[in-house]
Amino acid sequence: MKDYKLQLVDSHTAPWQPSQGSDRQIVVLMSGGVDSSVTAHLLREQGWDVLGVTMRIPVACKTDSRGCCGADAAYVCAQMNIPHYFVDVTEAFNEMVIDRFRANYRRGFTPNPCVDCNTFLKFMLIWDLVEAELGIQHLATGHYAEVANGHLRRGRNHAKDQSYFLYGIPHDRLPCFHLPLAHLKKEEVRAIAAEIGLGVADKPESMELCFAGEGDYRDALDHGEKPGDLLDMAGSVIGTHKGIAHYTLGQRRGLGYAAGEPRYVAKIDAETNTVSLGTKDEVHHAIVHADDLNILIPEQMQTGAKLSGKLRSYGTPTQPCEILKCSNAAVTVKFNQKQFAPSPGQKLVLYNDNDEVVAGGTITAFE
Repeated sequence: MKDYKLQLVDSHTAPWQPSQGSDRQIVVLMSGGVDSSVTAHLLREQGWDVLGVTMRIPVACKTDSRGCCGADAAYVCAQMNIPHYFVDVTEAFNEMVIDRFRANYRRGFTPNPCVDCNTFLKFMLIWDLVEAELGIQHLATGHYAEVANGHLRRGRNHAKDQSYFLYGIPHDRLPCFHLPLAHLKKEEVRAIAAEIGLGVADKPESMELCFAGEGDYRDALDHGEKPGDLLDMAGSVIGTHKGIAHYTLGQRRGLGYAAGEPRYVAKIDAETNTVSLGTKDEVHHAIVHADDLNILIPEQMQTGAKLSGKLRSYGTPTQPCEILKCSNAAVTVKFNQKQFAPSPGQKLVLYNDNDEVVAGGTITAFE
């Protein structure tokens, strides 16, 4: 991986003067939101020497919103008398998150930049930096998931579970990865923040892309999208689309086409600059291919293994599936029931019966 020459910059809260050995020192990646703030508080209450670190990231479009990396994290650390550092990750974020995001949309894919940010920046660059500079081996985030018995597991509240975003963590990092919110609900986290007087207790939850200023993801795309033909599944032209970046597989609204039966985006072809619409049945598929795998439980990645798969971060439960073929780099699974609009660029995450993450990768195709 490229050497990005990252540096830790003290934000002048409390000095980093750990009182314990490296086995009780921990970095909390803090965005300034309530989840990471309460994470830092809980770890301090458990007796850890806590250091808050916030990434300074670029914004990829014109916006008045500052994204997720403002002064709130430093303010919270000052409230709790916890040391805090910033890390400017502009170059790395541009290349490893934003450029990948834009390239995927140009291909007609639907990327998940939050997974890329966790995998490449938080679990690699930032973690390596704090370990090299400060000797801190342990790292925590405010995600709703769990590490138990050496495995990454789903959080207690499956509707809020965020293990989908974390599958890219290297296996050898898991023993030093901490998720204190695993058994809490959002309202419980807010109650803790209010009880200790944190100013972010009622801060709204971030649901959009931080580098798009919490606005529409299209604002962060390259210009130059060009209209093209809107097709039916037989290949006949039925209209004009606004540019393939405006569409995702399974999309129903904003298509600019009316028919008696609802139509959904069923295919996006970047080479021909076409978008095809199909019926609901035509956007359901049972077989999903994924590559760029990160395998956390190798012994369970076997042909014929019965697992559960998740194709989207929120809104859909895991569904039973079987591995048809796999290698260290790629996997093909068949779901027991056809799934709605598997989307190349999104992630396929596989779980076992214990809710442990077995592996995850990037969806490349479906049938």
